[in-house]
Amino acid sequence: MSNIKVKDLYTPSNIDYIDEYVFSKEYPWELLGGIKEYIKSLIEKGMPGFDKIQPDVLIGQNTTIAKTATIIGPTIIGNNVEIRPGAYIRGAVIVGDESVVGNSSELKNAILMRHCQCPHYNYVGDSILGNYAHTGAGSILSNLKSDNKAVVIHNEGENVETGIRKIGSFLADHADIGCGSVLNPGTIIGQNTQVYPLTMCRGVYPSDSIVKGTKEIVKKR
Repeated sequence: MSNIKVKDLYTPSNIDYIDEYVFSKEYPWELLGGIKEYIKSLIEKGMPGFDKIQPDVLIGQNTTIAKTATIIGPTIIGNNVEIRPGAYIRGAVIVGDESVVGNSSELKNAILMRHCQCPHYNYVGDSILGNYAHTGAGSILSNLKSDNKAVVIHNEGENVETGIRKIGSFLADHADIGCGSVLNPGTIIGQNTQVYPLTMCRGVYPSDSIVKGTKEIVKKR
């Protein structure tokens, strides 16, 4: 399972409070259960340079939040972030510096590292997005199987039993998801990999690749 460890998907964001947590576990799905309590602990200790706009919501410097956005805590939003009209942040969310959460995009129990973009009609639940990850308009990171069973990570013929009922996707640094794509629960997209629009993804996709279809993958030249 070496290609799906945290250290293989993400590089440090140079945002101390994000890196401290993200690199505290070996596998990315191990991070999901502790996000809420970690954010609560940060808020309780206090974070210099952050403003408290609600009892359990902190925002950094030069961050803009549209009046029609909804933010539920506990949530931390970093510096130079843009939260656009209609964004819905449901709690247990960290949005890293220079990121964008856009129109009708919904986030829940998720971490966006540095310079992530979820700009249009995206659902990001129980997921970790690496530095410079991007979700195209209408792309969905599904987090619950139709049979309600625990999510299994399908990796090169090996099935990894997580024992966790809700897992979305793990997008590595510079992963780029095309418009209208659906990532099934437990999908992992490697570093610098692009997914074509309207693609259904399931399983683990290698780094430096182009995903043209569910099972059609080519290496970047």
